Amino acid sequence: MEKHPDQRCVLQICHNYSGPFLDYARQYAALFKGTAYKVTTIFLSGESSAEVAAKCDSDEVLFLGYKPAELRGLKLRAITEVRRIAQERSPELCIAHRSKPAYLACLATKAPVMWVHHVYGVYDRRIRRLFVQAFRNRFNLIAVSDSVRDDLRGQFNTWPEERIRTLYNRIDIAAVQSAQFDRDQAREHLQLPAGVWVIGNVGRLHPDKDQATLIKGFAAAISSLPDNAVLAILGRGRLEKELRALAMQLNVSSRVLFLGEVPDARRYFKAFDVFVLSSDREPFGMVLLEAMAAGVPVICSDCGGAREVVKGAGSLFRQGDGLALAECLVETSKAGDTELGDRRHAMYERLQHKFSDRAGRQEFWNMGIVESR
Repeated sequence: MEKHPDQRCVLQICHNYSGPFLDYARQYAALFKGTAYKVTTIFLSGESSAEVAAKCDSDEVLFLGYKPAELRGLKLRAITEVRRIAQERSPELCIAHRSKPAYLACLATKAPVMWVHHVYGVYDRRIRRLFVQAFRNRFNLIAVSDSVRDDLRGQFNTWPEERIRTLYNRIDIAAVQSAQFDRDQAREHLQLPAGVWVIGNVGRLHPDKDQATLIKGFAAAISSLPDNAVLAILGRGRLEKELRALAMQLNVSSRVLFLGEVPDARRYFKAFDVFVLSSDREPFGMVLLEAMAAGVPVICSDCGGAREVVKGAGSLFRQGDGLALAECLVETSKAGDTELGDRRHAMYERLQHKFSDRAGRQEFWNMGIVESR
């Protein structure tokens, strides 16, 4: 890439573009729109893809094409390749998603590194704690929620607080909304029965997502919900057999629909009458933003970063408490048009002020990690 004298480079390094990481790349590239900074995004693994390049919205996208085995440990080849890229572009900041990109950013460049933390427990491995301490003068640790931030500050309690801060995940609201199907189209695609009142859930069938509490809450509420109420669960995972057995045990198996993996599921959120996230320790909860963008009332467990998303715009219940969840479901099912309209307005306002690209950009530049220009 030929560099203009007035251009300033940001190097973003991602392990791959699977799952949510493509959108994370887009979010952080969007921080620099309208500035002199140009973003080069590197995907360490994954085949070259014009579609991926377009979606991550960077000025330049490089696919290094490593196989997972080729990235285990600190591989000299990867360090050398990233160093070459950095020498050609002289980045003023590196953005790293996950630990491997953070290692490479430190070892292959001289730039300050913004390490984005999307989950808890990153430093359960001692080697990571030692590494980040060794390079502490170059790191800004960014958390996707205050909950994750507080976890990090507990790990590094001698660091200045301004070196460990929150930058919420966010969405391009207009783009997400324009991609979402209307209610009838979404229901047709998901093959939902006609006329049903739908409680939606999207996520891996994994203990962290705690769909067991969701099913228990649904079973406890069902006699007070609309007669046509169903629970639609989108996702696959190792707990599917166990969750199906639980639904059968609670005599709601005919009303719990396991719809499997649905690609780009956020396009179908308008199929739901209410969206529930029942996770036991959610770092953030991007699905909540996508449901809010669809105008669907949201209910989530009062734990982790998810409660920061929903606060003031949705309903919270005590994590693991199926009866408390049941009360939220019944309350939402009985809400009138005026109340639902007020909830939609509150959700949209919260998206705009806390979780939009515009809000994220303003928060980032206020941090002063790089010079504003």
